[in-house]
Amino acid sequence: MKTKKMKLSRMKTSAFLVIAGLALTTTSCKKEGCTDPNAINYSDSAKKDDGSCKYASSNNDDGVVYITENISENTTWTSDKVHILSTRVAVLSGATLTIEPGTIIKGEVGSGPNATALIIARGAKIMAEGTADAPIIFTTIADEIQPGQIDSPNMNPELDGLWGGLIVLGNAPISAVNPSIQIEGIPPSDQNGLYGGSDENDNSGVLKYISIRHGGANIGEGNEINGLTLGGVGNGTVIENIEVVANQDDGVEWFGGSVNVKNVIVWNSGDDALDTDQAWSGTMDNFIIICGETTDHALEIDGPEGALLASHTLKNGSIKGFVNAELGDFRDGARGNFENLYFFDFPNPADGRGDFSLSGQESIDNFGNGILNFSNLQVTLPAGVNIIDVFHNGTDAHATSVSLGANTVGADVSPFIGWTFADKRGQLTDF
Repeated sequence: MKTKKMKLSRMKTSAFLVIAGLALTTTSCKKEGCTDPNAINYSDSAKKDDGSCKYASSNNDDGVVYITENISENTTWTSDKVHILSTRVAVLSGATLTIEPGTIIKGEVGSGPNATALIIARGAKIMAEGTADAPIIFTTIADEIQPGQIDSPNMNPELDGLWGGLIVLGNAPISAVNPSIQIEGIPPSDQNGLYGGSDENDNSGVLKYISIRHGGANIGEGNEINGLTLGGVGNGTVIENIEVVANQDDGVEWFGGSVNVKNVIVWNSGDDALDTDQAWSGTMDNFIIICGETTDHALEIDGPEGALLASHTLKNGSIKGFVNAELGDFRDGARGNFENLYFFDFPNPADGRGDFSLSGQESIDNFGNGILNFSNLQVTLPAGVNIIDVFHNGTDAHATSVSLGANTVGADVSPFIGWTFADKRGQLTDF
């Protein structure tokens, strides 16, 4: 498991006001009779949550359903109700969670062992098939959005860390010392966080037209939850038309697996927009990245951690930078194919950011040996900057400078029009 760099909290003043307002306007379910000695108890903060606690109430008559415990049988969440995650909820092996188009799911605010998240455990399935007219939205309880809405009536698109995120775990191969390990962002005491196996064709279900917003709660120093985490997810799973907005950690992160992903937009990620680890072997086709104030790397590509040496492909991406962002970092023996990518609005590397780099001799060797490949990279450079100033270690041979908007490679923006938060807030006009 990769150790994430330590970061200072980026919660804005308005985020604290939102959370403070929640104390006055919402009533959280209270814990009752947790029988597991490791379960969290509000009267004893030293105890830890293993995901098994139950709550006092599960629904009310105001169009709200509180999700209060793990899901062990086939369950459907309907679009006429707002579903609130009151704790870390896992869909257990053998069960299928179906989410209707247009359903809104909100996570209660919390961090540490109190961080709310939805986990699809190994052997479980999620069937979340939204549509362009009715996307499925995961957000924070602070969001006043209601069924039928896409744009939030009150949330700043930079507010992050207000709940956890969506975690899908499967039985596909991973490159790690052990073939089955605990996913980052979930306490080791919760065994529903295990992922990895030997089935490349493993099927964790369907995710279509999903918008994930304001997540990335911190469960420990430097250990946040990604917007969408894919751990050992097999290629029997269908994932397409995904949006992640304002996640305090990475937008989407793969930990091994073989799943293919299509049409992804990441806006205002707090760490990396797209992060790959543990020899993920699928393809990411057609993506947009909009870096924010705290985005570190648009692309962070990590090499394998064990004997499995599979590689992946990222293609057809348009990537808009920001003042502190790096184009990409290919680290620790990175491998794979990266093609038809367009970069613009990145800072001058002379200011200490805005680089496209190979980190470590193993990554440099992989590039030289054809294990790490780049083709059709285009960039609109800052004034006075040359290709070689941005693209290091010989990668400049595969990059071309173009005027703003004159790119011939990049993403097709049309799949993101109409249903995304980014489009509703006017963020797609540059693509």
